[in-house]
Amino acid sequence: MLNRLFSTLILITSCATALPLQAAPRLAAIDGAMREMLAAGEIYGVVTMVVDRDKVLHLGALGTRNRDTKLPMLEDTIFRIASMTKPITGVAIMTLVDRGLIDLDAPVARYLPEFATITSPSGQVAAITVRQLLNHTSGLAEATHQEKQDATSLSELLPICWERPMLSEPGEKWTYSQSAVNAAASIVERVSGLPFDTYLQRTIFRPLGMVDTGHYLDREQQKRLATAYRKDPAKELPVAVAHYDRRRMSAAAPLANTGLYSTASDYASFCQMLLNRGSYKQKQLLSEAAVEELTRITTGAMETGFVPGSGWAVATGVVREPMGITAMLSKGSFGHGGGFGTQAWSDPVRGVSYIMMIQRIGFGNGDACIIRQRFQESAAQALGFSWKREHQKE
Repeated sequence: MLNRLFSTLILITSCATALPLQAAPRLAAIDGAMREMLAAGEIYGVVTMVVDRDKVLHLGALGTRNRDTKLPMLEDTIFRIASMTKPITGVAIMTLVDRGLIDLDAPVARYLPEFATITSPSGQVAAITVRQLLNHTSGLAEATHQEKQDATSLSELLPICWERPMLSEPGEKWTYSQSAVNAAASIVERVSGLPFDTYLQRTIFRPLGMVDTGHYLDREQQKRLATAYRKDPAKELPVAVAHYDRRRMSAAAPLANTGLYSTASDYASFCQMLLNRGSYKQKQLLSEAAVEELTRITTGAMETGFVPGSGWAVATGVVREPMGITAMLSKGSFGHGGGFGTQAWSDPVRGVSYIMMIQRIGFGNGDACIIRQRFQESAAQALGFSWKREHQKE
């Protein structure tokens, strides 16, 4: 509890700001595309942001953050970023790789001895590696949604990994695994000696000036939290997620797979650091080698991810072959979507990151949703980028 209080104090007292929100430039094409989505009832509000390695190219907020109260969507509105937490978990791991404290190809049991007893479906000892936890090829059993919600610490979720039968042999197939990513965060806790949320604050959020990013919101931040909606067959968007319950959330585990809240501006700082190969405002947070490893596909020819032509690296999706929803991105672009429709993808070839913040569930496949496609297309067009369209689905 003291560590969480310390993390909250960092958020409140830090005077750093991630990216300037005043007089931000607007790209009319992006605003136009998002107004189309608002008019079609796909969303009620959206914040879009495009940055290059050094500056903001676009920052726009449209619509409302709450349908009933008509509160306007603001540039500093806070969102549930869900699985966009995963690349941040990957960076946390890589900071410890940089320090020589973690080896991605070492067995997980080196850091979590309890894993030494896990057997694979073949009956052999499952020598799962840290890398396999993060590229979703571990084969570990999954915790239920309720189990994750009820957990008050990451360590409470670990027994599920060895008490339930594995789903596949390690390295055999790609299966999107929430339990594996949370196990990786437990490694961070064991190696660093800090709670996962505190480690993120000290090593990532505070250095990047991400003052509105964390697992727990204070009272002022709660007021800026966007309401989440679900689209039903009647094309209505009723309230789908209850308001932030500070008392309950303060006791919740700092989940590494989906637990973070953030803003477009904060997440843009994270993207800029990666675009600059680990450097932010002349400080090297990660080595260039660590960034390269973070974004290097290690799943071979396996069918992975949620869109065609993708591979997986360290808790991060990577474009192997641009097509369809990724047609406007370069080969090697990387990023992640979130369960509430949020998206952040960075194109290291063109030196640009695209961040979209919405709060809508029920997409089926948020990574391939029409809102993401229209945002990335309009941004690429506005920036003068060209791409092949033969695989594009309208």
